[in-house]
Amino acid sequence: MKTVLSKVHAFVAEHALFSPGDTVVVAVSGGPDSVALLDILAGLTALRLRLVVAHLNHSLRGDESYEDERFVAGLAASYALPFESETADVRGFSRRERLSLEDAGRRCRYGFFDRLAGRYGASSVALAHHADDQAETLLLRLLRGAGVTGLSAMAPHTADRYVRPLLALTRHEIERYLQARGLSFRIDSSNADITFLRNRIRHELIPALARFNPEISRRLVVTADLLAADEEVLECATATVFERISRGNVDGRLSLDLEALLREPRGIRYRIYRCCVEMVKGDLARLAFSHVRQIDDIVRSPRPNLSCTLPDGVAVTRAYGTLFVGKAVETAEFEGEVLIDGPGSFPLPGGGELLVEVGPPPEVFDFPPHAACFDLERVPFPWLVRGVRPGDRIHPLGMSGSRKVKDLFVDEKVPRGGRRRIPLVFSGGELIWVCGYRVGEGARIAADTTRVARAEVRHRPLQ
Repeated sequence: MKTVLSKVHAFVAEHALFSPGDTVVVAVSGGPDSVALLDILAGLTALRLRLVVAHLNHSLRGDESYEDERFVAGLAASYALPFESETADVRGFSRRERLSLEDAGRRCRYGFFDRLAGRYGASSVALAHHADDQAETLLLRLLRGAGVTGLSAMAPHTADRYVRPLLALTRHEIERYLQARGLSFRIDSSNADITFLRNRIRHELIPALARFNPEISRRLVVTADLLAADEEVLECATATVFERISRGNVDGRLSLDLEALLREPRGIRYRIYRCCVEMVKGDLARLAFSHVRQIDDIVRSPRPNLSCTLPDGVAVTRAYGTLFVGKAVETAEFEGEVLIDGPGSFPLPGGGELLVEVGPPPEVFDFPPHAACFDLERVPFPWLVRGVRPGDRIHPLGMSGSRKVKDLFVDEKVPRGGRRRIPLVFSGGELIWVCGYRVGEGARIAADTTRVARAEVRHRPLQ
């Protein structure tokens, strides 16, 4: 018993899982592992932890589930600890969200624990996973397909306050501890149900592997620990690269320097993509390796404009030298036409508004990017504003001859998805302004100009 307490205390200190006086929510199902967890944490008297016993009734096993709840309530009372419970319809939740029972139960549990931790101001939520669970998790993720991140399995602590103090112990050590302490516990009959993949791994695969190596569980735990150490190095390297190649947030989307990204090795690129997706939607659920490869295909393509939509509405867009990752949104196009018959403010169908003022020529021609000045004698009202159409041409100010607007967009590296939102301003059928990009030669302000129109698009078109 002393050996178990010493191992857990050393593991807690090594990974800085608790500070003296912390409030800790302890997840207790009533099974042997969680009963041992509660007793061990209560025995770490030097840390003076304020423990809160938490139990979620999954409503999956009828009366058994309610007997588990009553057992854990009595257990908490025997330690004079506060007890919190909640009942969840896990089966109904799994149907509604199209999740496996295992995944649905996990989400319900973690949601309950998070709410409870917030209510009590707890610094952490303690889970009863041990070394054998670690081995099973590694095999489970290997069978489902995972890289280093997944195969490093369960961490002693996570960024969202979950801690696993028993990872230093084997199932056998926990069983001996319970026996030495004379502690009773509940047995979950579903743990023998081999329709669950984890149970098949526990009862069939690991015993089969043990015939090749009796120490297979310990070897898998060591492997997971080594991979976790590698993961820390790779995470640091990825964070450094991301900081260097990020161009910041553009129109609510993450943006990356494509040329710099392509200089990185494939493994770092893959991690950058996963990092971006997680930042955009908060998790990596339903992001498969095929999606990561799809992003990399876009990045390595010789084509300047490409895009794809990932699960949960994450849009990845390549626009010339930039890769954008953000939430997929409906791109508003400039539909219809707007007649400008004089000064004023005019809403634009693609978003924003066009402000028009009339007055004498300015003394200084210093305009923001989406503003321009026009000689009203040469380009009088009414003006017509519309979106781009095939064949549109402009004679750019200061240039000889006309150019296709499409070619102008290519030269300016305007993403395809944003081109149809850019307003074009016409006077008498002549294109006098591609808003934000070029003024037409016909609108030139000369020395004899006496009256001008100053126009500005309040919101810059998406780039």
